[in-house]
Amino acid sequence: MDHAWLGTHVEPGVTLDVADGRIAGIRTGVETPPPGATVLRGLTVPGLANTHSHAFHRALRATVQVGSGTFWTWRELMYRTASRLTPDTYFDLARATYAEMALAGITSVGEFHYLHHAPGGTPYANPNAMGEALIAAAAEAGIRITLLDTAYLAAGFGEKPNRHQLRFSDTTAEAWAERASLLKGDDHTLIGAAIHSVRAVPADQLATVAAWAEEREAPLHVHLSEQTAENDACRAAHGRTPTRLLADHGVLGPRTTGIHNTHLTEADIELLGSSATGTCMCPTTERDLADGIGPAVA
Repeated sequence: MDHAWLGTHVEPGVTLDVADGRIAGIRTGVETPPPGATVLRGLTVPGLANTHSHAFHRALRATVQVGSGTFWTWRELMYRTASRLTPDTYFDLARATYAEMALAGITSVGEFHYLHHAPGGTPYANPNAMGEALIAAAAEAGIRITLLDTAYLAAGFGEKPNRHQLRFSDTTAEAWAERASLLKGDDHTLIGAAIHSVRAVPADQLATVAAWAEEREAPLHVHLSEQTAENDACRAAHGRTPTRLLADHGVLGPRTTGIHNTHLTEADIELLGSSATGTCMCPTTERDLADGIGPAVA
């Protein structure tokens, strides 16, 4: 490489030794590339990671830049878009999404995947046809994927899934775990888990999802305090914040990442920090949906 960013500075004349698809060594001050080396001109930097993706949301572009609305009105549009997707069209849309990421320098993506079944909730003959479409799309686009298979079981606290959400739901955490266990990783795929939110997974089933991830040493993601309405409903149902509820059911920890984290209390922040739970904020999404930005310091 002519020049490479090595974490703290730019270094000229850098050679990477690669073994089994991984960087095995870094040499600097190399004036002449070794025989057979691939020469990269200009400045080479590490690839970016997109921690939180819903690939099919690409079809919703330009739907919130005009007019007025809220997260909840946008969600109805999202449901209508999701209802039209099949494994084949999901693959096509995801491949375009991931290819665009690759062209922007993103080399790995965390796909928060909850679009599991056919409309109406009937499982496909291959119960993971939709998830496998995402894996195949990432492979064709040349991007690594962590497929975060998502438990999405309820419409809200004590509410059954609505007609749009039936294709998201496995009905119970145990059924979700059984289906998710059929997914297989490979050289470009890591299988992880996600809890859609404390609204969408009943409290008595949170531990099942967390245990599934723990047993496999897999990443676990969860939408957390994205809306003030979610916080209010959680307090009404359980007498505590979503973060506290997750902590009480063993969900927080170093392999867990909270997504959005927009409306946290000081106690929530302390719980996340003391448990070494990761944080992923989505500022462009929060901008588009006018949700506000979480308590982060640049």
